[in-house]
Amino acid sequence: MKYSIAHYDFLAGVYEYPTEGYSEKVREAQAFFDKKFPEAAALFRPFSSYIATLPLKKQEELFIRSFDVQSVTTLDLGYVLFGDDYKRGELLVNLNREHQEVQNDCGIELADHLSNVLRLLPKMQDQELVEELARRIVAPALRRMIPGFEPEQIELKDKFYERRHKTLIERDEQQYTIYQKALQALHWLIKNDFGIVEKETPEEVSDFLRNLHTEVKLEG
Repeated sequence: MKYSIAHYDFLAGVYEYPTEGYSEKVREAQAFFDKKFPEAAALFRPFSSYIATLPLKKQEELFIRSFDVQSVTTLDLGYVLFGDDYKRGELLVNLNREHQEVQNDCGIELADHLSNVLRLLPKMQDQELVEELARRIVAPALRRMIPGFEPEQIELKDKFYERRHKTLIERDEQQYTIYQKALQALHWLIKNDFGIVEKETPEEVSDFLRNLHTEVKLEG
């Protein structure tokens, strides 16, 4: 870890359900990236520019379509990495303990939700554990989430949802990809802060996507 990681506490607000003041949180995140990390700023800017054009109701709809209902991906890191495997259960138990120790309120989300984990990182006292959480959970999960916004993955998910629900919820074309930009900026920052060098494994996909692939084949 190169330096203070206090910034993850306020950046977490970008990756949770929008409420009043969400636009300001996104503007603050863009200003932070602009000042300190030009590479991340360039990745984040399409997202912040788009969010600035939306009223709160549309921001809520965008978040729901991206992460909740007929979603592109999920923000529950353990599910991205492990699906329904017992390893996710173990991760949730361990994260719950860490959240409780530092009094990190998880609200209505689970312990492995991205926003909760981001707020946890700067509060933890055990630096080795912070490094392990960033390297083994946060960075790998982000790496798997980001490809879910690519056109071929969107098409796969739409086929699955249409078969399962007999209909697709309409969404603006921009909604297919825009949160990818916010996740890419965060992924860049995590790698930079923790000195993470990732090996190329193009075939790697999240359990979320793998489950969709399997169900589409079974129902095809």
